[in-house]
Amino acid sequence: MTQLVMPNDTNYLGNLMGGNLMKWMDIVGAMCAMRHTETSVVTASVDNISFSSPIHLGEITTLTACITRVFNTSLEVYVEVYAEDVQAGTKRRCNDAYLTFVSLDAANKKPSPTTPIVPETEMEQERYDAALRRRQLRLILGGRMKPEEADDLAALFNRSS
Repeated sequence: MTQLVMPNDTNYLGNLMGGNLMKWMDIVGAMCAMRHTETSVVTASVDNISFSSPIHLGEITTLTACITRVFNTSLEVYVEVYAEDVQAGTKRRCNDAYLTFVSLDAANKKPSPTTPIVPETEMEQERYDAALRRRQLRLILGGRMKPEEADDLAALFNRSS
């Protein structure tokens, strides 16, 4: 998804407002999830978003999204954000985040199972493997899982020297 940063998108400093960027990230993540599930989706969670580089008025913002892993009814989507200053001929990576969406059935708008993915590249496999740890952490922080039940996370903290 590509957006031109217009005056109504910016704060008083001439930078893209964080809320607008989060909205764009949610939209591109949802479109990616909808294409995979072929259903409506709702946003279940957004992991940490760090605003590492401001995006300025007049810059072209490109957001890309890819599915990292599908669970039963939910799927994790990775979104990256790039800003391009066309006049200077520069492009930089500004932000990224993992978002979780839930697939909804058409009739009842209730969570519905969706098709798993198969990672093909080394990077896809790394993100796929790490998605389980991120999911367990989200469930613990949301009070839906006890820390001692998070087998994949426990392995990170209980390593023998």
